[in-house]
Amino acid sequence: MYNLIDTHAHLDELKNLGLALEEAKKIGIIAVVAVGSNNKSNIRTLEISQVHRHFVYPALGLHPWELANLGTLEIDDNLRFIERNIASAVAVGEIGLDYDKRVVKVASKKLQQEVLGRLLNIAKDYAKPAIIHSRYAWRDALQMVQDAGMDKAVFHWFTGFSGVLRDIIDGGYFVSATPAAEYHEEHRRAVKETPLPRLFLETDCPVTYGRAAGYESRPADVLRSMGAVSQLKEIDEATIAAQTTRNAIGFFSLEIEF
Repeated sequence: MYNLIDTHAHLDELKNLGLALEEAKKIGIIAVVAVGSNNKSNIRTLEISQVHRHFVYPALGLHPWELANLGTLEIDDNLRFIERNIASAVAVGEIGLDYDKRVVKVASKKLQQEVLGRLLNIAKDYAKPAIIHSRYAWRDALQMVQDAGMDKAVFHWFTGFSGVLRDIIDGGYFVSATPAAEYHEEHRRAVKETPLPRLFLETDCPVTYGRAAGYESRPADVLRSMGAVSQLKEIDEATIAAQTTRNAIGFFSLEIEF
């Protein structure tokens, strides 16, 4: 059994949270970074972290998908809440850009960029790392992170071009591997090309993974992420577990002895 950290989980969306967290502890998970996606989600994520102190660590964010449902005043309220509660958070996230045509249709690139810029400024002002969603917006997301002067950022579930990935790594940023690394070719390539000292493990639960027979993920499925990384890199699981856990503890400044 290895000491593992799930660095990206939507715990507020899990159907049976208590059972999922107990299962996670039994298989060796020593911490979960719970990400928020909107005001309700952020509030719930903070509540969960208070109940499960020193195991669940909250990140507060505003997901680009949520912008379609919010007016200007509501966006402002979301950002104010994040800033007011930033001391309780280990990161600002999940935030970012999503250029999928279905998303852009309801939340323009310009709006997404404006909101991301403000969120990155909060992260920078309070010296918090950023958890970045960058679907089909890989270069723009990286550029905005760099323009904001961010020292710490992770591009979660990265599936972008190798050229952008190289710039992410050269910039000192991180990438996280999900269970999709078992089968998704673009994600597999990104994970394989990312040096182990720049890699985290995550689940993005409760996302459904698998192509033929899908399954709804839980934090315990970080074991799948670890196994896929081990296979792709041809490095033993113990080494993958130890390095990615050290990476996460340092990046998120977690109060964990390891």
